[in-house]
Amino acid sequence: MIGEHSSKQYDNELEAIRSKVLLMGGIVETQFLDAMTCFRIGNPERADRVMREDDTVNQLEVSLDDACSHLIVRRQPTANDLRTVMATIKIITDLERIGDEATKIARTAKALHARGAVTVNHYEMVRGIANNTSDMLHDALDAFARNDGKQALQLIAQDAVIDHEFRSIMRNLITFMMEDPRTISAALDTLWVAKAIERIGDHAKNIAEYVIYVVEGKDIRHTKTAPIPDDVSEQAE
Repeated sequence: MIGEHSSKQYDNELEAIRSKVLLMGGIVETQFLDAMTCFRIGNPERADRVMREDDTVNQLEVSLDDACSHLIVRRQPTANDLRTVMATIKIITDLERIGDEATKIARTAKALHARGAVTVNHYEMVRGIANNTSDMLHDALDAFARNDGKQALQLIAQDAVIDHEFRSIMRNLITFMMEDPRTISAALDTLWVAKAIERIGDHAKNIAEYVIYVVEGKDIRHTKTAPIPDDVSEQAE
């Protein structure tokens, strides 16, 4: 009976942590969407809100790390339970870094529109990669919420598409800057935003990898074990 009671307490504590992680995920997801809106239309108030939310995300990271550490000390989880807690700690870190990247986008957007003269179609350059990355982040959080290893594996393959899109954007922006020096300032801002988006995709991929680690007990980071579906391979070429 004592063992069952302890196990139930552990499950309740872990579920409370997972719920708070998903709350954190929802905040950074909104940060990213709001930051891209700022980049598209210019909205200093919304940009400031994105930057303020970064403090909330940072506080959540600290409190969740502390909760996970206490859970390990008090409950001493083993096997799959320990994998779950360790993966959750790493997911928390990735979410905090996504918040940082969204804040960078908002700050860049605010500065870009404050200068007034935008000489490249800055938003259209990154619209595709932003939409794909937003979908990837949403699906990664969904895979985490449902412990869906299959969905997580598909997301890992999508990162190749995002990387390809970033390289294409970089080449186009370099061409703009070479052909018309007046575009250099706006083009560089757009490049920094594209890079921040690409990094958000990397963090979403990390989350998917941790889901697989929890579900299957396999650490596939830095390996070639994740298959890339044909349709994704074709997009990345």
